[in-house]
Amino acid sequence: MTDHDRPLDTGRAIQLGRETLKIEAEAVLGLISRVGADFAHAVELILEVEGRVVVMGMGKSGHIGRKLSATLASTGTPAMFVHPAEASHGDLGMIKSKDLVLAISNSGESDELTAILPVLKRQGVPMIAITGNATSTLGRHARVVLESAVDKEACPLNLAPTASTTAQLALGDALAVALLDARGFREEDFARSHPGGALGRKLLTHVSDVMRSGKDVPSVGPDAGISELMREMSDKGLGATAIVDDEQRILGIFTDGDLRRLLEKGVDLRSGNAKDFMHPNPVSIGVDALAAEAAELMENRRITSVLVADGQGRLCGALNSNDLMRAKVI
Repeated sequence: MTDHDRPLDTGRAIQLGRETLKIEAEAVLGLISRVGADFAHAVELILEVEGRVVVMGMGKSGHIGRKLSATLASTGTPAMFVHPAEASHGDLGMIKSKDLVLAISNSGESDELTAILPVLKRQGVPMIAITGNATSTLGRHARVVLESAVDKEACPLNLAPTASTTAQLALGDALAVALLDARGFREEDFARSHPGGALGRKLLTHVSDVMRSGKDVPSVGPDAGISELMREMSDKGLGATAIVDDEQRILGIFTDGDLRRLLEKGVDLRSGNAKDFMHPNPVSIGVDALAAEAAELMENRRITSVLVADGQGRLCGALNSNDLMRAKVI
């Protein structure tokens, strides 16, 4: 029986899983005492950069670097990742003197990275290093060193980068958080860089983007009979219709629920007009409001549709929960 054919020792698997989490948690906690003046200096350097933060790293450190560059870019710090090996073959031209390099290497001696350090120095590009060896070649070339050394890797062989890359990632995230706070980065700013995400849709989508407008908005005059009311609701498919005056000011609303309740009460619908059956002064929302506000309004009022009005109370649109779901606001 080969090692690959051995049955799984579930107890050992659980033990190793727990030990890995413990070792990596201790590695991150060990960084806390190292976050001091050098960390603040790194934040200050990045804030002063006119260009971009160019993140570099080889192997697993490179994977951490790609994640970190994406985090920085999405939280207000222009950043990109450049592979050190590719930099030696032309990509170094992507880095300008107004940029800043954030280099990541546990040993600080990655050949591909150390080979380009003199060139970066000649260009006058400031450098921040995240490394487990402050006295390494990388550490000596950097203007600021953020030490990410760990006591041991979580790997039982103490070989595969595990705790060390977790420490790099945590330090990078700490930088990103400090930077976004220093920049006054807000939810609205985050949404602008994540327009396809749920937060982006909630903070960037306005009522005017999702509402029905023009001939798609159901409306009748106050003297309309029940047949016209029902036809307007059926044709427009909103489950309600607005009652408006000659200047399109909203007088009231009539819904499918209103119709059902009147029928249950045995009311003779042929004897009245829209103004007799409508709910006067219905709830409405402004055209410039966020779609998320419309969703909250409908939820709080326990209604499934809402009229959209301009500043003078004139009808300019309508929407229901289905419209909001199609826009992925709810």
